[in-house]
Amino acid sequence: MSSPAVEQPPTGAPAQVKPRFGLSWKLLLLTGMFVMVSGILIFVPSLANFRLTWLHDRLVTAEAAAVVLTASDWTRVPRQVQDDLLVSVGAIAIAIRSGEVSRLLATVETPPAVDRTSDLREMRPVSAVFDAFDTLFAPRSRTLRVIGQTSRGAILEIVMNDSALRAAMFGYSINIFLLSLVVSVIAAALVFFSINRLLIAPMRRMSSNMTAFSEAPEDASRVIRPSGRTDEIGVAEDHLAAMQRELQSTLQHQRRLADLGLAVSKINHDLRNMLAAAQLLSDRLGRLPDPTVQSFAPKLIAAIDRAISYCESTLSYGKPTEETPQRRLVLLHRLAENVAEILGLESHPTIGWENHVPPGLEIDADPDQLFRVLVNLCRNAMQAMEGDREPALVRRICVEGERNGSVVTLWVRDTGPGVPEKARANLFRAFQGAARSGGTGLGLAIAAELVRAHGGTIALADSPSGALFEIVIADRPLEFHHRADRASTG
Repeated sequence: MSSPAVEQPPTGAPAQVKPRFGLSWKLLLLTGMFVMVSGILIFVPSLANFRLTWLHDRLVTAEAAAVVLTASDWTRVPRQVQDDLLVSVGAIAIAIRSGEVSRLLATVETPPAVDRTSDLREMRPVSAVFDAFDTLFAPRSRTLRVIGQTSRGAILEIVMNDSALRAAMFGYSINIFLLSLVVSVIAAALVFFSINRLLIAPMRRMSSNMTAFSEAPEDASRVIRPSGRTDEIGVAEDHLAAMQRELQSTLQHQRRLADLGLAVSKINHDLRNMLAAAQLLSDRLGRLPDPTVQSFAPKLIAAIDRAISYCESTLSYGKPTEETPQRRLVLLHRLAENVAEILGLESHPTIGWENHVPPGLEIDADPDQLFRVLVNLCRNAMQAMEGDREPALVRRICVEGERNGSVVTLWVRDTGPGVPEKARANLFRAFQGAARSGGTGLGLAIAAELVRAHGGTIALADSPSGALFEIVIADRPLEFHHRADRASTG
């Protein structure tokens, strides 16, 4: 047996292109960006704190110089010593205020005008951040007046050029940036390799498996093998494997049914022609006066008729789809009478026929398709009751109908043996819903398909004896303008 051919993609179909940036690269870039953003959020307050710390250190140094200068008369301190003290502090002038008394301890000969004042005693976080960036991005060097408090409670002021502060802040910013960059790369790499191993690689494995499985779903070796993980990925692998195995089983079953249906259709076509010829010969045999022939001819004719019916129903079900119903208003009573005439129920020797459909009952349906539905149901009832040889049994088929608003309900009732319990589950499925031995089950499957095409339902209803099939078909919905026209004419 040759292996099934694998369907190839059409010539004009675009080839699958692997994405240039997959989840792994996106995850790496996002991780790096998030770490950099968090570094920036940390950098802003840390830069403000660095500036305050740097200025506080200058105040501490200035306080030490102030102790030296206040220990003696500062006017007697040589100019060179004052300049050396100012250079060590990094200030242009140093002043101290205690109570109401203010003293200028040291200054250059010509101090410049003050551009900015920074009072460290009342510095708030938001103000510290704005002052830090104001200093960092100032277009030129400025003179800064810094006010602080000494350990003894005196107010100390220094005047200084902020160029050294700006240079220190630039150096600190570069160090923070480089540190953040290194941390970002390390964190991104750790997160990348961790998540890639835990999530991305298993997802890539499952996606590759699904692609390979879709190319040849009949190949059992392409079913994914679960890794045995107990997390969500492991559950997804288990469900994927179960789904693929179930799909393989379904495809194999459908392929067998398709091959079987094709073979049956071909056989039925030739068999129907041979049975038609046999039917002609049996009709001629039935006219012979021989008593033996007369006793066996009806049975032979019934058997041939049943075989031809099987062939016709099989060929009918073998069509890809039924035609769309061409719905019209049909007199249901007359349609039921046509069914009885075709099946020979009106003159049947053992089966009675009753048509309880009201003569004026109209149904909105395709007459040919509804005729096929009733023929299939009545023929099934006939064949079920013809199998009983007991002459005392009551054999009767009855068709009933009624309209409730826009819905018409039909009932096909018989007094036969009924539908076995084991056949009820698959009653309307082809080749599986045969209610009697030797049946194909196609009659009920075709009837159900035709009723569904009308938007209706068919079901086996409860009945104290025999079988009772209920068919519900609603009228076609009217368009809005049709309803308006009907309302205006009414």
